[in-house]
Amino acid sequence: MQAIRRFAGRPWSDQLFEVIVYLILITVTVVTLYPFLNVLAISLNDSTDSVRGGLTIYPRVPTFKNYETIFAFGGLITGLKISVLRTVVGTLLGLVSASMLAFTISRADFQGRRFISAFLALTMYVSGGLIPFYILIRDLNMMNTFAVYVLPGLVSAFNVFIIRSFIDGIPYALQESAKLDGANDWTIFWRVILPLTKPALATIALFLAVGQWNAWFDTYLYNGSNEKLTTLQFELMKVLQSTTTNADQFRGRNMTEVMRQISPESVKMAITIVVTVPILVVYPFLQKYFVKGMTLGAVKS
Repeated sequence: MQAIRRFAGRPWSDQLFEVIVYLILITVTVVTLYPFLNVLAISLNDSTDSVRGGLTIYPRVPTFKNYETIFAFGGLITGLKISVLRTVVGTLLGLVSASMLAFTISRADFQGRRFISAFLALTMYVSGGLIPFYILIRDLNMMNTFAVYVLPGLVSAFNVFIIRSFIDGIPYALQESAKLDGANDWTIFWRVILPLTKPALATIALFLAVGQWNAWFDTYLYNGSNEKLTTLQFELMKVLQSTTTNADQFRGRNMTEVMRQISPESVKMAITIVVTVPILVVYPFLQKYFVKGMTLGAVKS
């Protein structure tokens, strides 16, 4: 009631402006949430009923058959373990590598900072292509190994520049004070720089985690024949192909019977939910750092 009284006591122009702002925010929220809720509704709806169309944000005939079909696939558990492992390892190592390099080229007393910065920027615009990269991976004996998920993308120029821009905003007097207290460069990096760059690190961590979690093409190229190193997204891609091409890959199930219960569209929506939910769970914990890190990183040169 107090909020209503405060609202009613304002000038009509302020009231109109606030109403318009709230309407815009509600519209943006609905437009943002509707596609996700629609995908969720289709994934939880009976496939034969979904063909009729007209589904909005709730299922007409609720069922878990679409998810049962996905999780009945033999390699899903192994793929889940590898995807979680590569996401954790790739994110941690990518953060450490990018932050260390960013700290190095942010130092004014480092003579090679201009050359390394230019070299990193060049990699953002020039690439050798897929075939030379495949040959390089083969010659480095990283085929059918877990290292191929982590080492090739260990350092990203974009991530390095975002962290460096954030470090440039930290007063250099803090590093000088630490030196006067007897700290070396390693101590300054771990005890001074990293704690102050949490927003930038959270931003990069989210980028790296999403990239590692959604990756499947490198599995297809380098570890497609190794069932022990398959990833969740690659296995889900195979599930989708199975429902489309009627391949019998479901733990002894008859594919004809399965296809009577599900459709490729329903499986596609269920797969979308499975690969999206883990990121949605992590994002709220990083949101405040993510917004601050992107804002400060964007305004720096």
